[in-house]
Amino acid sequence: MTAKTSLLTPDARTKRRNAAEARFRLYGLIAVAVAIIALAGLLVSIFGNGSLAFRQTTLQLEIPLPEEKLDKSGIRDLAVMKKVTTVGYAKVLANALEAQLDTLGITVEGLKSKDISKFLSEEAPATLRNQVLADPDLVGQTITLELLIGGRIDGYFKGRVTRETALLDKNVSPAQLDLADALKETGHLHTSFNWGFVTAPDASEKRPEAAGLGVAIIGSLYMMIVVLALSLPIGVATAVYLEEFAPKNRFTDIIEVNISNLAAVPSIVFGILGLAAFINFAGLPQSAPIVGGLVLTLMTLPRIIIPARAALKAVPPSIRDAALGVGASKMQSVFHHVLPLAAPGILTGMIIGLAQALGETAPLLLIGMVAFVRDYPGAPMEGFFDPATALPVQIYNWTQRADPAFVERASGAIIVLLIFLLAMNAVAILLRRKFERRW
Repeated sequence: MTAKTSLLTPDARTKRRNAAEARFRLYGLIAVAVAIIALAGLLVSIFGNGSLAFRQTTLQLEIPLPEEKLDKSGIRDLAVMKKVTTVGYAKVLANALEAQLDTLGITVEGLKSKDISKFLSEEAPATLRNQVLADPDLVGQTITLELLIGGRIDGYFKGRVTRETALLDKNVSPAQLDLADALKETGHLHTSFNWGFVTAPDASEKRPEAAGLGVAIIGSLYMMIVVLALSLPIGVATAVYLEEFAPKNRFTDIIEVNISNLAAVPSIVFGILGLAAFINFAGLPQSAPIVGGLVLTLMTLPRIIIPARAALKAVPPSIRDAALGVGASKMQSVFHHVLPLAAPGILTGMIIGLAQALGETAPLLLIGMVAFVRDYPGAPMEGFFDPATALPVQIYNWTQRADPAFVERASGAIIVLLIFLLAMNAVAILLRRKFERRW
């Protein structure tokens, strides 16, 4: 007799299949959990180190500006005053700090004059010099400034430097740490938000506390303007032609295959192309945003054309047929009906392509944007041809430097880059929701 089966009672085969499905779900959940844990660990590491870059300790110092040292002419002649270098201003700061310690009654055992002179950042004399040259009438007065302290002293308040490591470090001494604690107690040392990290230019290896992202942010902004101005019209026009107007033959098939292949080409190849075409052949300046923008445009174009074609293809054929049926031309049906409906997908692909270009490093290294740039680029259009750097390249530069403070700066720069990327992706989502139409 045939065994009776019931839909309500699973047989052995059904049980095995249900067990396999349950295992597959479990494997998926485990994979997602591992990915989330890895991402959380990465973000904790980046934000744990990088958040320190957004805080900086400064010293409030009263500084007498003696005329006999800063303006020997006595007539406030800038030509004469500029002859006083930062070395002269460093001596003025050292004398002012010693005088302030005497006034506050701070004495530290083992503290030498050399330790006092190196307590402040090497950026402090330049800051004072620039302020005096900007207003020569300050000479002969006593002014109060917030000045950067040395990177090791700043690291001490951030937990990066300890008294044990100070004993082995030639750039800081335990006596300087004792002095920092004493000044902190009197309220002359302040730890606050570090605006200079966002606005200041890069600094030399001896002044990590003064390094900032100002030039890198402007350079990245200029490059994104070039990429947007070139890749959007060229990419959309190419997608519209290939999808709506181009005949289907061997020539267009070759073009489509090459566009797909270009999207998979390593970015460093585009850097080699940019070096050969734009710098060696066209004679454009190295380390300029215009060259970086052109290279990133070449790299971004395939990644814009492909999503734009997909967005155009997603528009139902009935839209085209309806437009043609009421007497519209082929061009009118495309530009008045199809393209507006495909705009959300095109904008999304465009912004994601820009976000990807913003994080590229390899092609920019080959065109010289790895150079140390201290001066800000000018305003457009001149600024597009001035030397500059970019956010990912600045991160790469800082990770190559020996001072641990630059590692902290690099993590902070990664946070800034992530903020820009998240903002661009958020804009893509908002634009898609705003312009999306249902049919």
